[in-house]
Amino acid sequence: MFEATKWGMVEFVVELLKASQPLYYLNDDGRNVFMTAIQYRQENIFNLLYGIHEEMKAHILNDTDNNWNNMLHVAGEIAPHSQLARVSSAALQMQRELQWFKEVERIVPEWCKESKNSKGKTPYEIFSNSHEKLVKDGGKWMRDTASSFSVVGTLIITIMFAAAFTLPGGNAQDGFPNFLRKRSFMIFIISDAISFFSASTAVLMFLGILTSRFAQEDFLESLPRKLIIGLSTLFISIAAMMVSFSAALLIILQDRWWAIIPIIMMASIPVTIFVWLQFPLLVEIIISTYATGRLFKRNMKPWL
Repeated sequence: MFEATKWGMVEFVVELLKASQPLYYLNDDGRNVFMTAIQYRQENIFNLLYGIHEEMKAHILNDTDNNWNNMLHVAGEIAPHSQLARVSSAALQMQRELQWFKEVERIVPEWCKESKNSKGKTPYEIFSNSHEKLVKDGGKWMRDTASSFSVVGTLIITIMFAAAFTLPGGNAQDGFPNFLRKRSFMIFIISDAISFFSASTAVLMFLGILTSRFAQEDFLESLPRKLIIGLSTLFISIAAMMVSFSAALLIILQDRWWAIIPIIMMASIPVTIFVWLQFPLLVEIIISTYATGRLFKRNMKPWL
């Protein structure tokens, strides 16, 4: 049963538990099936705990292993490499580890949070010590990512600021733009402003990441939220920049579609490639940060 738990064979474990109910069985380390699920980060088996009646659940939550580790001590240990590798970057790996620790912390009795194991370590000390390298790697990944996107954002700010004062078609003798009354000119101005302010917001978010203290708790929501806002506004800025560029071509070339369409298509190639490569990262961060309900099924129906 414990080998099946290690590899996440949830159907096999469920049938075994229903058949003989060996919930109180312990492995060689003195850990029950749910402590083993936490150790190997098998969320599907851990979620079975929510479907057990309260008396049995209370007994399981108060268990300790041979070294006096309770469930929260086990959650404080770093996950096996095979489980960490399921998440793409060190920062999101650290976030996933914090999500596990916080979830177990939420359900264990109060005494578990400050209890010490046979080595005199509390769960928080174990978590802090075992995740030092992951915090360092996650911080480096965050800095590198924020720095790279800051360069892109700064470049867009520079271009859009210059474009706002170098209007297509120039100005008339009265100082007003020659094409002020054209719809394409208004599209150009509005999209230019959207691109400029979106890029500015993105750069500020990335600077917020670069100046962060990179504490362990920051990886849970603070840093991912800044990265989500930064990437989202950067993509909006890029889209608005392309609209502005297209509107400027319409103003200058007017109805010469044979020239406008190829130019816009060629200009869109590098932008499309950039978005295509980076957009999956944004989606992954959003899911990892705000879709924890997919990880832990707290509303599981009673099954035992």
